Amino acid sequence: MSTKIIKQKTRRINGFSHHEIGDDHLCTGLDTPLKKDAFAISDAEKKNKISMLFEEIMDVMGLDLSDDSLKGTPDRVAKMYIDEIFSGLNPKNKPKIALFDNKYHYNQMLVEKNITFYSNCEHHFVPIIGKAHVAYISSGKVIGLSKLNRIVQYYAKRPQVQERLTNQIGEDLKAILKTDDVAVIIDAKHLCVSSRGIKDESSATVTSFYSGAFNSPAKVNEFNNYLK
Repeated sequence: MSTKIIKQKTRRINGFSHHEIGDDHLCTGLDTPLKKDAFAISDAEKKNKISMLFEEIMDVMGLDLSDDSLKGTPDRVAKMYIDEIFSGLNPKNKPKIALFDNKYHYNQMLVEKNITFYSNCEHHFVPIIGKAHVAYISSGKVIGLSKLNRIVQYYAKRPQVQERLTNQIGEDLKAILKTDDVAVIIDAKHLCVSSRGIKDESSATVTSFYSGAFNSPAKVNEFNNYLK
């Protein structure tokens, strides 16, 4: 009988191991960390591999995979990961955005508030549940209102850190709308805080992105007044 020796990886960040860092909140940059060959295999191949690996995880935990309730779980998890909750990792799923002339000549801020989103913390792979509020001032072009929601959902559907999510939405809206005048506020509950670790069920995390005209205190106050 062979014996497997499992070596635990110890990664170091700024001189500290990931065990020493523990639950500390880390964000390594604006871009979601992806391997260079992240899309070398098809979604179907990814789902097949994830299903096999998740079946192994369930087996290690001692679950009976012959049980009618559990036997389909590996496939369900694989499908959920690739087609649903992490579908924002694949650029092919980015929403198609069409720009239109601002024929109404509306030159005040447009606010889309209370956009509900579900994401997942990249540190523990448990849900982040929140509301996004976005605003922009047209530079001559506008987009359909639902596209603001779709942009939020696209970036939320990947393993995330809230600060990165906020900045990704803000920067992409600037590029799409061809304007610097963009604002984003995200108010979210992290289940890695409320369901494990410190188990604080009442706290929430708020992050913001202000650019262009929204660097003015008056515009920030106006934006916040819309949210009240």
